[in-house]
Amino acid sequence: MDEETRVALITGGGTGIGAATARRLAADGYRVVVTGRRVEPIEAVASAIGGHAVVSDTSREIDCRKAVETTLEQFGRLDVLVANAGVEAFGSAAEVDLTEWRHVMEVNVGGVLLAVRASVEALKESRGAVVVVASVAALAAGPSFSAYVTSKTALLGLVRSLAVDLGPSGVRVNAICPGWVATEMSDREVVELGRALECSDESARERLVQHLPLNRMADPA
Repeated sequence: MDEETRVALITGGGTGIGAATARRLAADGYRVVVTGRRVEPIEAVASAIGGHAVVSDTSREIDCRKAVETTLEQFGRLDVLVANAGVEAFGSAAEVDLTEWRHVMEVNVGGVLLAVRASVEALKESRGAVVVVASVAALAAGPSFSAYVTSKTALLGLVRSLAVDLGPSGVRVNAICPGWVATEMSDREVVELGRALECSDESARERLVQHLPLNRMADPA
């Protein structure tokens, strides 16, 4: 591999925004490593782009270290960490299952922290970048999404802290807050929105997109 070829590690890279990001970075000339808990999706993405797949649960420190170690073994460097992996739980603050609440926090917030901690020395060496995929849910709440909204809001605070802490070492840290994107996760969220609004899934989707600037969800591809 050319010493100047950049390398990206994408958590949650098997579907949706993560998979689309992997395809785009590969098209732009990056070597790409995708991680995820399910083997089939990440291997399909890696095969399609000529990348590498690592089965990894970002809420586990040992898995995050393994993903970075594998990246360095395969490609010798790491320039970009895309912290995309995320999960949701449904229910108001008064109703959400506490085990599910804790899992959302462990993955959506703790998983980003662990991925950055595992990557930080390699990123300092390359003077690289971290891109954290937060959500518009960090900016505006919806019914029955208390755990997800809270986790993504907390994530913005973590990103600010990481930017201040790592900036002096030449590592840039930024967050993006996507709106509604047509993914497997958004399909599940529409179903839950319909339950909260006591309407059909189709009606919930129609009511949702009426509030979007283009009257449709974004296409992750």
